[in-house]
Amino acid sequence: MKAMKEYDNYIFDLYGTLVDIHTDEIRPSFWKKVCDIYEFYGAVYTYRELKDAYHSKVEELERDLRRSERDAEIDLYAVFSFLYEQKGVKADKEMIKQTAVRFREASISHIRLYAGVSELLKMLHEHDKKVFLLSNAQELFTMKELEDLEIRDLFDDIFISSACGIKKPGKKFFKAFMDKWDLDKDSCLMIGNDLFSDVKGAMNAGIDSYYIHCGLSPKRPCSIKATYEQDHMDLKLLKRRILSSFSSIHSEF
Repeated sequence: MKAMKEYDNYIFDLYGTLVDIHTDEIRPSFWKKVCDIYEFYGAVYTYRELKDAYHSKVEELERDLRRSERDAEIDLYAVFSFLYEQKGVKADKEMIKQTAVRFREASISHIRLYAGVSELLKMLHEHDKKVFLLSNAQELFTMKELEDLEIRDLFDDIFISSACGIKKPGKKFFKAFMDKWDLDKDSCLMIGNDLFSDVKGAMNAGIDSYYIHCGLSPKRPCSIKATYEQDHMDLKLLKRRILSSFSSIHSEF
């Protein structure tokens, strides 16, 4: 296993890297629950009508955005809002937020931290490292989940694609983050479970990467190689490898 160098900035993906999650937005029972959410606020749909309207609006927004930016990311706020407008309901920000939360909750069968997440992030802070989150996700969903999982405060900064309008592996996503913090590329390590979005994204940004293969890693064949690789989910192993790279620890022996 390749020895790691020491970094000052550790950048994490979220889902499949720190968080194990399973969602299902296909089954009719899910869309019937979403119908109940909209009906509660006065927008009455059949579940098939709502499902079709949702996917049609998502596709329209993605098509429009990607004409100018291949790695553009839509914000589902616009979709949830549109679905109310279609039924003549004027939805304020709080209503949209609550709709998004309940939509997400209806889709999730499980969500939990992988073993050792909090200990890993706290260890990095104890050694004066910066810890960042760079996630392809929807801010309406993810910020609450970070709070519920009690890890939101363990990051120095959080970048979510829907809020930035662009996603990994897009160069602009990484650049916006790195420019904000004025980071040296050699001081950064991207850690994730997706060879394309995380590892290819890191390569595009000129930074090193650490790939963790897990059950949520995409199945498609990929020849992209990370700087470091781990063939199974074990954040305790990652923690040990990082600790072994710290010069301050080596000097104690």
